[in-house]
Amino acid sequence: MQERSRARLQALQILYQSDITGVSPASILADGSYNSEDGEPSEFCRSLIAGTEEHLAEIDEAITRTSKHWVISRMPLVDRNILRLATYEILHLDSIPVSVSINEAVEMAKVYGGEDSSRFVNGVLGRIAETDGAETNEDGVDG
Repeated sequence: MQERSRARLQALQILYQSDITGVSPASILADGSYNSEDGEPSEFCRSLIAGTEEHLAEIDEAITRTSKHWVISRMPLVDRNILRLATYEILHLDSIPVSVSINEAVEMAKVYGGEDSSRFVNGVLGRIAETDGAETNEDGVDG
């Protein structure tokens, strides 16, 4: 597995853990209560977690606005956290092409989500990229 893909997966696991336990992702990182089998979180992993946590309200708003017939609190935990992570990348990491962020999220959804998770994640992120992503990337180049 490539380094950034591994970092995304570890970030997903920590965000999921936070969602279940109610402990902030920053606290999970600080006290080392994450799954140590994956090793020490990389700097990229840590930046994904910090950015997602910092912009959570904005991210959840974008997901809610673009997910048809779904309230974010009722989404499956895995799907919700995959969407949060990828939405952070789309809205705030101009160095990563939007297509890469979406593809990575869809691949995680195929492995860790439910039967329809990959289609759901792809649809929501596609709409976010068309609306919010386009607004944040004024030069017209993918992300």
